[in-house]
Amino acid sequence: MHIYNNLLSSFKSSYMLMMPLSIILQSCLGSIATLYIVMNKGPFMILKLAIVITLTMIYNASILAQLKKDIVFKLLIISVLISILILVTV
Repeated sequence: MHIYNNLLSSFKSSYMLMMPLSIILQSCLGSIATLYIVMNKGPFMILKLAIVITLTMIYNASILAQLKKDIVFKLLIISVLISILILVTV
């Protein structure tokens, strides 16, 4: 929990810098995960594709909706972890 709190305080203190950087990072990671999902065409391709695209769009929409920084950070972590998890399992 100590690492999470440090990352959250860093994210909050430099929110205007982290916002575009996290959008680029998270969108690129989601795009790469989508590419590998489509290339491999596994049994749950549509479900994986829907999960990655939905989480990516939810994070981008949370920034545009100007939600609280805590919520935006949690959505960033969830989106990045799910994209990495799907990349590893594909």
